[in-house]
Amino acid sequence: MPIEGSTINVNRADSTELETPPSSLPVEFISTEDKSRKPQQGIALCLSGGGYRAMLFHLGALIRLNELKQLPNLTRVSSVSGGSITAGLLGLKWTKLNFENGIATRLLEEVVDPIRKLAAKTIDVLSALVGIVTGGAASRVAHEYRNYLFGNATLQDLPEQPRFVINATNVQSKALWRFSRPYMWDWRVGKVEKPTIELATAVAASSAFPPVLSPLELRLDPREFVPNTGAGLQREPFTSDVVLTDGGVYDNLGLETAWKEYSTIWVSDGGGMYAPEEHPHRDWLRHTVRVFDLVDNQVRTLRKRQLIDSFASGLRTGAYWSLWQDIAEYKVDAPLPCPADKTQKLAQTPTRLEGLDGELQERLINWGYAICDASMRAYGGMNSRKPPTGFPYPGVGVG
Repeated sequence: MPIEGSTINVNRADSTELETPPSSLPVEFISTEDKSRKPQQGIALCLSGGGYRAMLFHLGALIRLNELKQLPNLTRVSSVSGGSITAGLLGLKWTKLNFENGIATRLLEEVVDPIRKLAAKTIDVLSALVGIVTGGAASRVAHEYRNYLFGNATLQDLPEQPRFVINATNVQSKALWRFSRPYMWDWRVGKVEKPTIELATAVAASSAFPPVLSPLELRLDPREFVPNTGAGLQREPFTSDVVLTDGGVYDNLGLETAWKEYSTIWVSDGGGMYAPEEHPHRDWLRHTVRVFDLVDNQVRTLRKRQLIDSFASGLRTGAYWSLWQDIAEYKVDAPLPCPADKTQKLAQTPTRLEGLDGELQERLINWGYAICDASMRAYGGMNSRKPPTGFPYPGVGVG
């Protein structure tokens, strides 16, 4: 039986969380955390990495969650990489979405249309070339994000509720670097309260795909860190010259800051999967890249399996949907027509910040919409809801 989508809702009062070996959990607890603390009641939405492909796939999921009147119920939105582009704009525009009876009436104008405009623009090639010459590839990406989506907005322009957490990976500490409105924090380096980092910079750090768009460097004042909030590394240069890379290097599902905190987890996974190669490259550079891709793929697969197991065992409730799934797995009433051969082709869209034509954009959005609907009706507590009447973009379907 496929593990994707196999979640079970149970009574949290009988949780056996303390008896679960840490090695079987989808996240890693750190030494400063209380492992016996039970999660709060609340819903966390996690948006994975995956470049423009994931960015658009997540838009489809947001459109369906909006129709289901679930956006106002979110307590946290945790994101990495391509998912952070979508999450960052959703957070910035949250107060302008005009919620009426649980539905954001301006989601299309404020979030979907601007992201689609960005998705038509290739920004990784020039950024990579800038990086070769000056080492500032990620800064160039931040410049593009600033122009197309965020302007000069900072983390303080995000809403208080829900909390948006944009995740990057700290190359120096090997830990997660969290950007949010209340603070940015690396558990080893320390915490900066009420940071004024630009939103474009935070999203660029989260989506600094290695090696071509990585790293993004932050120059900070060590005096801004709250005393004694880091474990062993709260000192220069860790607090003055921070070197960040893609959040997906640490956790491509964005689970870390969500799973530990909340009882219900919804995961939208637009991440890539590496296909078999009949004739892999033998030269050391390309062969090494292929080997690293395989290691990365195995780590991501293990995290997904552990997440589903945490649902099945009752540690958390929730739903998971993926770009690579077959919608027939969900066995819901009247799923939208999504032939597996068509959706598999969409899933093979490269993990890049490369401009996509309008039809491909719409198909990716449609696919995220359809698979989110199936997962939410099967496992997300929406089984009584009527099936959607059609795709957001009915003229193109999924291919």
